[in-house]
Amino acid sequence: MTNNLYTFDRVIRISITAALLWGLVLLLGYLSDVLIPFAVALLLAYLINPLVNLTQKVVKNHFASVFITLFSVLIILTLLTWLFIPMIMNEIGHMGRVLSELIKNSNLSEQAARRLPPDLWQAFKDFAAKKEIQDFFKTDNFWKIVEAIIRKVLPGVWGLITGTVSFIMGAVGFAVIGLYLVFLLLDYQKIRKGWTDLLPSAYKGEVISFVEDFDSAMNRYFRAQVAVAAIVGILFSLGFYIIKLPMAIVLGLFIGLLNMVPYLQIVGFIPALLFALVNAIETGSSFWVESGLTVLIFVIVQIIQDALLVPKIMGKVTGLNPAIILLSLSIWGKLLGIFGLLIALPMTCLFLAYYRRFLLSIGKKSTNQT
Repeated sequence: MTNNLYTFDRVIRISITAALLWGLVLLLGYLSDVLIPFAVALLLAYLINPLVNLTQKVVKNHFASVFITLFSVLIILTLLTWLFIPMIMNEIGHMGRVLSELIKNSNLSEQAARRLPPDLWQAFKDFAAKKEIQDFFKTDNFWKIVEAIIRKVLPGVWGLITGTVSFIMGAVGFAVIGLYLVFLLLDYQKIRKGWTDLLPSAYKGEVISFVEDFDSAMNRYFRAQVAVAAIVGILFSLGFYIIKLPMAIVLGLFIGLLNMVPYLQIVGFIPALLFALVNAIETGSSFWVESGLTVLIFVIVQIIQDALLVPKIMGKVTGLNPAIILLSLSIWGKLLGIFGLLIALPMTCLFLAYYRRFLLSIGKKSTNQT
């Protein structure tokens, strides 16, 4: 009983620990502009390193395998950008023109008024007429969104180069991330194997065991879930494109991103039905047919995900609970913004690994006492 009492000394130590943790959060928030590029590079290095290991089986030189892998990834990303950006721009521009026609007294608007119930048509028209909806579907806003993202991932030197063209600013930011990524990949194995030499021998076994639990959780969830989400996004984009749903690529990739939190992709069902409605009005087809095809795409992709992707990629372990993931993203995003979103899942895996070790130590103590 006396071992569990909260003595004055114990309360003071807990208070100091809590203050230090809160101070650490404040410091991370203050340094977030500088830390964001490093966090992006670290996550990319964690995802790309398995490809480096595969390349090194063919090219034995580690330095060469890193640059061959990065060059291959860069070529693939460039080709995808060259292929998909014009298609995305066309989708945004086309949807913007359709929405403009719908809120005007045009033939398309009259057709929609005849086909839809008055209350539903008025609600849809009011929604489409909102300024933020109209602005979203302007093609020049796409580049504004890209610029806003670049500003977030740039280091704190942004203010030092204010007045330079945006392209150079973006190039500097991506160059910083690229340098971090190269250095991390070159020393990835060295850091992975050599960090244990820095540990005191008394704590080495316990710390190594804890880090292995953390690495296992990250491998089980982060890499695997990124792969599943990417494939799901491609499948949705392809399916929507086949049924000629408006904004097929953007919507499919958005649903893939939502899939980072398992089952959250169901949120994408609402905009998908709205786009099906717009497509039915524009083409004169049946809304029930368009919505049925949209539902069919969701069902097919979900079956592929549950029956093939998750068992093959994630194995029998399902990873983190979706509610825990969503809560983690919400809390860390609120505390540290973009930087918090980047570190949310690794930090959650870290805390869960520590909690498991903590429960294990309590179990051992209770066993020894009995």
